Amino acid sequence: MNGTIVATAAALEATLRERLAPTVLEVLDESAAHAGHAGANGLGYGTHFRVRIASPLFAGLSRVAAHRLVYDALQPYIDAGLHALAIEIQR
Repeated sequence: MNGTIVATAAALEATLRERLAPTVLEVLDESAAHAGHAGANGLGYGTHFRVRIASPLFAGLSRVAAHRLVYDALQPYIDAGLHALAIEIQR
């Protein structure tokens, strides 16, 4: 990570709430389970996340387009070192 932005479950959740107004949101930091894998930072947090999300903004969008909205919202974290993001769109 570059030190200016730290990816935590709380930070990702706040950003997603602000940008996508979700009706369902769960952000899980799964980094510890990926220790020693590519992209792990050795700290056990901040690199691998799972997001379960539903938002009215996804209405009428394909799964790929809905995922793109999530990626776009979290781009600053990706740029700062977030390595893996598993997205589960809830309909």
